[in-house]
Amino acid sequence: MSSYEYARLPTAQIPIDHYSAVHLAATRAREAAVHCGLTGALPDKAAAVASELASNLDKHATDGIVYVQPLALDAGLEIIAVDRGPGMERLERCLADGFTTTGTLGTGLGAVKRVASVFVVRTQVPGGTVVAARITAADQDPPASGAGAVCLPADGEQECGDGCAVFDTDVGRTAVVVDGLGHGSEAARAARGALRTFRGVCDQPLPEIMNAFHRALRHTRGAAVGLLRLRPGAAEFCGVGNVRLCVLSRDAAQRRLDGRPGVVGWNLPTPQVRSAPVAPNQVLVLHSDGIEARWSHDPPPFLLRLPAELLPAALAHRYRRSRDDASALSLTGLR
Repeated sequence: MSSYEYARLPTAQIPIDHYSAVHLAATRAREAAVHCGLTGALPDKAAAVASELASNLDKHATDGIVYVQPLALDAGLEIIAVDRGPGMERLERCLADGFTTTGTLGTGLGAVKRVASVFVVRTQVPGGTVVAARITAADQDPPASGAGAVCLPADGEQECGDGCAVFDTDVGRTAVVVDGLGHGSEAARAARGALRTFRGVCDQPLPEIMNAFHRALRHTRGAAVGLLRLRPGAAEFCGVGNVRLCVLSRDAAQRRLDGRPGVVGWNLPTPQVRSAPVAPNQVLVLHSDGIEARWSHDPPPFLLRLPAELLPAALAHRYRRSRDDASALSLTGLR
C-alpha cells in the first residue's frame, strides 16, 4: 500500500511581501527538510530552491506566497510558489540557465528545475504563475504525479484542524479530507483521530470507513468528512458535513457533490455513496469549507488547466477563508 499523506504537519505559508521574507522562506524550507528526514546537502538545496522561488516573487510578482510542506510518507519536501503577477511570456526561455530580466546571475528557475526531483510550472499572461518543486533523497524514486494537497491552519493557529490523505490499495485510490469542528487544538485532535483510523480501514467500502470514523471520533468535538474512491473511469463519493467534491473538465466544473448534513462522531446520517464517471484527463478536488465554494461555480480558465499537483495551492491562494482551517486535495482520474 502506498500513500500520499499531508497530516503530519500543516502547510507552512510565507507571504512574500518584503525582501526579508525570502530569507524566512529559505529558513522554513531548510527546517522542514530536516524534519522530513532529508540529509546531507538536501536541506541546503531545499533552502536554495525556496530562496530562488521567493526571490522571483519579490522581484516580479504581486501577492506572492510560498508554501512548504512534507511529501507523503517519502523523505521529501514540496515547495510551491503562487502569485498574481504578469506571468511568463516565454516559459522555456525563463527555465534556461543564465536567463535573467533583472541583471542578476540568472540561475533562477533553471537551477530550481535541476535540483528538484519533480518540477511543475504553469503560467498565464497576465494572471500569474504556479510553480511546484518536489525534493526527495537521491536513492528514492521521484514522487508520483497526479496528486496534490494543501492543509492550512486558520490565521493565528499553530495546529491545523483539517487533515487529508490518500492511499493506493487493491480496491483503488482512496482519499479523505477531514475538517475538525472549529479550529485550534481540539479540532486538530479530531482530524488526527480520523486520519489514524483511515490508515487501517482505507481499503473498506466507503460507508464502513465513515462508520469507523464515527466510532473513533465519539470522544472528540467531531468533524466533517469527505471520502473519495477512484477507479479507472469512475469515482465514488461519500460525505458528511461541509466537504465538497468537484469533478473538473477543461472548460467547467462538471459536477459538484456536497456532504450530507451531520457531524461525524456525533450525529452520523446513513452514509450514502454517489458515483460519477471520470475520464483519465480530468481532475477531482476534495476540499473543506475553508476554501470558498464559489470558486467552482464559474472557475477561471487558468485554474481548470492546472494539473493536480498545482491546483490546491492555487485554490488556497485565491479562495481561502483565513479565519478557518483550509484543506484541498486533488487527484487525476485513473487510466
